[in-house]
Amino acid sequence: MQLRYSFRLHPDTGQQAALAKAFGCARVVFNDAVRAREDARKAGEAFPTAGELSRKLITEAKRTGERSWLGEVSAVVLQQSLRDAEAAYRNFFASLKGARKGPKMGAPRFKSRKDSWQSLRFTANARWSITGSGRLNLPKIGAVKVKWSRTLPTSPTSVTVIKDSAGRYFASFVIDTDPHADAAAMPDTDQQVGIDLGLTHFAVLSDGTKIDSPRFLRRAEKKLKKAQRELSRKQKGSQNREKARLKVARAHAKVADARREFHHQLSTQLIRENQAIGVEDLAVQGLARTRLAKSVHDAGWSQFVAMLEYKAARYGRTLVKIGRFEPTSQVCSACGFKDGLKPLYVREWTCAACGTFHDRDHNAAKNVKTAAGLAETACGAQVRPGLVPAQRDETGSHGFSPEPRAA
Repeated sequence: MQLRYSFRLHPDTGQQAALAKAFGCARVVFNDAVRAREDARKAGEAFPTAGELSRKLITEAKRTGERSWLGEVSAVVLQQSLRDAEAAYRNFFASLKGARKGPKMGAPRFKSRKDSWQSLRFTANARWSITGSGRLNLPKIGAVKVKWSRTLPTSPTSVTVIKDSAGRYFASFVIDTDPHADAAAMPDTDQQVGIDLGLTHFAVLSDGTKIDSPRFLRRAEKKLKKAQRELSRKQKGSQNREKARLKVARAHAKVADARREFHHQLSTQLIRENQAIGVEDLAVQGLARTRLAKSVHDAGWSQFVAMLEYKAARYGRTLVKIGRFEPTSQVCSACGFKDGLKPLYVREWTCAACGTFHDRDHNAAKNVKTAAGLAETACGAQVRPGLVPAQRDETGSHGFSPEPRAA
């Protein structure tokens, strides 16, 4: 399994200038590749191959007066920029054919020097290294200071240098993890839990634990409002506007970093304490079009579930996603009676069949655990029976979703 480890970089003034030159060269090569593809398409000709583009846009371009400055940066950076253009076109064509999952991908666009997010990649061929003093030595850039927050488990295969919209620099290392070592790092446990994600509480577990929602964006709204008001009053193209833009970007980055750290800590805790986890497959895009849009984005459910998913696969845990149309808030977890739809302001209710008093979120978490096949009886046995060959008159879904539930 491949993972990314990101660390903050602190380049000096000269290194920042060298990185800006490398970002610009990578951007120019990418745009030249897109332009060559577009010219071939308009002329009705076959797309040039990667080898042809590499020879024309890099090797031959360095010998011309217009592109001679491409030789001032590492050739690996330019080659990787061509690979990025190739990957963008592959994803675009796969999306057109319906072979790619997720939303439709548009055609690759030209990159602008005014883009706030820039990156470049060094592979092993670039001969980058980590010095004995802990600096990242990059070709034609120098030894850059790194703020190491943890040690790398293995030797990285590549490094991507990123400059975000807030003007911060990061080094992202690609690491090949050892599945046996990862599985041994987690303690043995037989606990199973269902999770109900919400807005009043970020998560309610089937054992009754309630985790409050930090609401990072709501808490920072006053500061963000002031920074954005100052930005709107600055003249476009001025240095003061750029300073105000950086101030807004840093405020947003602070909120995003705090939310990501919260998701990482909570997901790691749940993976460490439970062998199996059940969670709802929420329609976040649909909820983001309602009046709850800001609160839904502030919660960051998709990012949290994605962390649970890859950490479960890494550490040998089981993550089960149940369908988004499962009536977890309508069914009594004690007797299974379906009590009908309830408005959001109803947080507690009593079952009309058995008289059990329920907390809405806790009851939903129990139903998530049951729907995921993780519920247990009083004796500890699984409620869901084992696999039994179906008879001729028993084949079919019988109302259950035909999609596999196991992650």
